[in-house]
Amino acid sequence: MFGIFKKKEKEWTLGSPTSGKAVPLSKVNDPTFAEEMVGKGAAVIPADGKICAPADGKIEMVFPTLHAFGMTTDYGAELLIHVGLDTVNLNGDGFTSHIQPGDSVKKGDLLLEVDLEKLQRLGYDTVIPVLVTNHLDFTSVEGVSEMETAPGEDLVIIRK
Repeated sequence: MFGIFKKKEKEWTLGSPTSGKAVPLSKVNDPTFAEEMVGKGAAVIPADGKICAPADGKIEMVFPTLHAFGMTTDYGAELLIHVGLDTVNLNGDGFTSHIQPGDSVKKGDLLLEVDLEKLQRLGYDTVIPVLVTNHLDFTSVEGVSEMETAPGEDLVIIRK
């Protein structure tokens, strides 16, 4: 009836966790991410080793190897931010964490630092997938890509 009883779709934006080039997950050189087996989102080829919160929320877990962390946004999106490919093998070498589980964070807060030069020197791909692991709880999760980005700039648009 004239659409007056329709619920308006809500929209949120995840910011880029760092400076670099945004790319679609399909361009990540790992099928787990490229085929969206873990979640939907986008990735950043980093130009900077400072990893910031993509949204306001709570840190749920930090891998002991510091290469990845999970958080829940204030609107319920469950995120996995994974720094580099196969970087779990470094056992935290080259990573500095500024967070622990239970921490509340604001979009743009510094969460991790990574020595990108060291990772590259050791032959690791430094791409950073930003994934919404509970994407089925939302109408759509779409990454913006193929553009230069800075911390906090739009990277993933989530609708419900």
